[in-house]
Amino acid sequence: MAAPEPLPRWVAAAVTFLCSGAVLVMEIVGLRLIAPYVGVTLQTSTAVIGFALAAIAIGAWTGGAAADRTDPRRLLAPLMVAGGALVVAVLPLVRFTGALLSGADAGGVLLLAAVAVVVPAALLSAVPPMVVKLQLSSLSETGSVVGRLSGIGTLGAIAATFATGFLLIAVLPSSVILVGTGTVTVAAGVTVGVLLRRRTPSAGRVPPALLSLAVVGVGLAAVAPTPCEEETAYHCARVVADPERDTGRALLLDTLRHSYVDLADPTHLEFEYVRAIAAVTDVIAPSGEAVSALHIGGGGLTLPRYLAEVRPGTDSLVIEVDPGVVAIDREQLALETSDRLRVRVADGRVGLADERPGARDLVVGDAFGGLSVPWQLTTREALELVDAALADDGVYAVNLIDHPPLRFVRAELATLQEVFPHVLLLARAPVLAGEDGGNLVAVASRSPLPVDAIAAGLAERDLAWQVAEGSQLDAFVGDAQVLTDDFAPVDQLLTPYG
Repeated sequence: MAAPEPLPRWVAAAVTFLCSGAVLVMEIVGLRLIAPYVGVTLQTSTAVIGFALAAIAIGAWTGGAAADRTDPRRLLAPLMVAGGALVVAVLPLVRFTGALLSGADAGGVLLLAAVAVVVPAALLSAVPPMVVKLQLSSLSETGSVVGRLSGIGTLGAIAATFATGFLLIAVLPSSVILVGTGTVTVAAGVTVGVLLRRRTPSAGRVPPALLSLAVVGVGLAAVAPTPCEEETAYHCARVVADPERDTGRALLLDTLRHSYVDLADPTHLEFEYVRAIAAVTDVIAPSGEAVSALHIGGGGLTLPRYLAEVRPGTDSLVIEVDPGVVAIDREQLALETSDRLRVRVADGRVGLADERPGARDLVVGDAFGGLSVPWQLTTREALELVDAALADDGVYAVNLIDHPPLRFVRAELATLQEVFPHVLLLARAPVLAGEDGGNLVAVASRSPLPVDAIAAGLAERDLAWQVAEGSQLDAFVGDAQVLTDDFAPVDQLLTPYG
């Protein structure tokens, strides 16, 4: 049988570039798509990347095998249209499936990751081998054709990765990116089908049902339930009014209530861990005296607002990585910045590295990516930056979340003890006993800490929390390993994945 008439070289290159790029767009956006339901953890990223790679492998293998058995001109356009239509359909499928999940366990993560990428990525990954087959008019040019199209496909993936991560996600919602990518792929598939039929009338038609699937996908995307009020660069975010407090507002990021702000009363602290940190801040200097504070993680800026109210003149710098969260704070949570209350959009570790040595009376750690503190803020090297930023009698207070067997908290405390001579743990008795989990607050300093005053402050704030120190804290920490920049398996130490 004569070799199929090849596509024009530029068409073959464009198809390969587009389909390879669309797969990477799906991989990046897929993580954001499932985050509101299962959070952002290392396991979430691993699941999406793993399923995307599996889909690429399955698609390339089966696409190549099909091209050897069937004239690629019959399959190429239908595959592109089907893949593009399913890229669009992924959005409602994930949202309807995610709405049915009851928790962020490993099964839910794997299910949503599979729904988000596998089928459309496999279909689109089957296209490049078919293009290669079409372009191979003789064995003498096998190497150059395969190498050229493989390189073009890789360039498409690279371009899509950078364009999506640096540009598209910053300016467009995930839904628009997916629908746009799918629509462009469907249109390209229809165009390729028309071109092939003009050159070879026996080439396969695009079934109308596939075009209908794309239209239905767009319609379902418009009505699919979404937990997002606003989509920021890092989170699915929304602000919820407290039905029991007229001026109370909760900031939800993905699966968690991250902050609570009373628009009329900045001294109202709803969350227990925030009251625990406030109890620490109450005793770091005489009552009412201004302090210099650095806040790693902003959220709703509850504590900076509190300090501004109870310690007038306090200089607070908040390091928040997500500019969208800062915008929500300004637009919906009545944030007013000033020379005394500043916000810098940056990663917490970068912000720490830029701090002037010995300038801060207080550093507060309250940065979270999903359920965990970002690993780069937990290590010995990061805590040495905290130590450098603090004055000799300065205090570091950090919010931590863990569940039995509390392996992450134990490791973080061991790391704190490597850097600071004085370390405390504030938590409920069942947590200290290893029987329960939730929020805990670790406190560290170069100078002795006022244990009795902190304990009294916890009681005054109606907290049934205890202070662990000395031998009790050492027994709690046990033989936990110190976290370093070279070894910080934070997500693995946390449950339910640990």
